[in-house]
Formats: sequence, C-alpha cells, structure tokens
Amino acid sequence: MEAKLLHQSLSPFMPTRHRPRCRRTNKPLRSPVLAVLTRPTKKIVEIAEKTTTTTRPEEDAIVTKYEDNWFDLMATNHLSRSVQAAIGIRNKKSGYEGLVEAASAAYRSFNPTEQRDVVISALDRAFPKPILNMIRTLLPRSKFTREYFAAFTTVFFSWLVGKCEVRESELDGRREKNVVHIKKCRFLEETNCVGMCLNLCKMPCQTFIKDSLGVPVNMVPNFDDISCQMVFGQDPPAISDDPAFKQPCIKLCKAKQKHSATCTN
Repeated sequence: MEAKLLHQSLSPFMPTRHRPRCRRTNKPLRSPVLAVLTRPTKKIVEIAEKTTTTTRPEEDAIVTKYEDNWFDLMATNHLSRSVQAAIGIRNKKSGYEGLVEAASAAYRSFNPTEQRDVVISALDRAFPKPILNMIRTLLPRSKFTREYFAAFTTVFFSWLVGKCEVRESELDGRREKNVVHIKKCRFLEETNCVGMCLNLCKMPCQTFIKDSLGVPVNMVPNFDDISCQMVFGQDPPAISDDPAFKQPCIKLCKAKQKHSATCTN
C-alpha cells in the first residue's frame, strides 16, 4: 500500500499543484560558442591592400610623359651623340633617355668646371659655327632679336626643355616679350639633380648663347616646382651671388642620392 502511494506521488500525471518544485538558480545562461571565424569580404581586403601600398607624397608626383615626334627624336639623338663624343663615353640608349644617360656620365666623370666645358664643346659640335656667326651678324642686339630668340626657343626647343611659352618683362624701362617660361623643365624632371641642372644646363647654355649669338641670357630655375625662366638680354649674376647655387639638392636626387648642398660643387 505504501509502495503504491509512493509511485503515485512520483507519477508524471500528478496534478501540477502536487508536484515538487525544482529549485531555480539565477546563474546567467552562457552560449557554448566562444568565437566564430569568418572570411573577410572582398571590400575589406581591397581597403587593406590600398592602406598597405600608400606611398610618400614625393613618390606620388605625376611624371610627365612625352610623345616625341620624328623631329624631336632626331634632335635629341643628335645632341646626345654630341655630348657622348665630347665626354668620350658612349651609351646604347636612344632618345631622351640616351641624352640623360650621357649627361649623367659627364656629371660622374668630371668636376663642375669640366662639366661646363664639355657641354659647351658638345654644343659647338651640335650647332655649326658658320650658321651661328651668320645669325649673330643678321641679328644684332635689339628688342626684335631678344623677342625673336624667345619665340624661336618655344617653337624649336620644347623637345629639350618641355612645354614653354613667351612672357613679358621690363628691360631698360620698356616692356618686351623676351622671357621664355618653361612650365616644367624636362631635363630637371628626368634628373632630379640641382648640380646637373646648374653645371650641365644653366651655366654652359648661358655662356654658349652669349658667345655664339651675342645676346646675354639669364636662366632662373625654380627648384620648388621645377619650372625655369630664360630672360634674354639680362646678364646672369656671378656664381657667388646666384641664389640657385645656394639651393640644396632635391630630395629625390638621382645622381648623388642625397639631399645636400654638395651637388653643385
């Protein structure tokens, strides 16, 4: 009888009010899943790749691309061969790349004074003296001559210096269109070297133009935006007074690979 009563007390069909209540605890429920690893989405991967490939501001500078025509290539190769003959060092490159290679070889092989001399020698080879003497005779110093040389430079020498235009300046109290403004010098952009600009371009060209054509010219490079101005009829300052020779080299100098003031000497 007692066993039957005990069995009924534990029966699942026992009324709810008679069932024994289970003691509940206040412990928080915890999920058995600790972490889930998922594959990153394509968009996140692309953002990560862009972040890791960020470059310095100097390296993001846009390099000008030139499409040289047949005249540009012919003139460039002619000047390049003249420079190579003057320095006695040959290279197998063609076009503007060959010209820059020849100029770089001259920069590495000679001191600043010798660099200017070999460039003047190369220009003498490139431009026949009889023609230069004839131009000097037909075009004596005058406003017309200065403006003519400025216009001639923008038309026939953009292959060497890059895109340029004629601008005005005041000379002897008069306004003249005697300035060639080079927006972005091709030679300086290719070399990124102040020393090569000054000793292989500015100084020898100033001397050559004055001695061969009889017209002084002052070349004023701007190393901040790599522009330049050629002022026909203006005598250049002495090296000791020229601000260009107090300029440290560009940070991305391709010649000496360092940012210092020793590129010019």
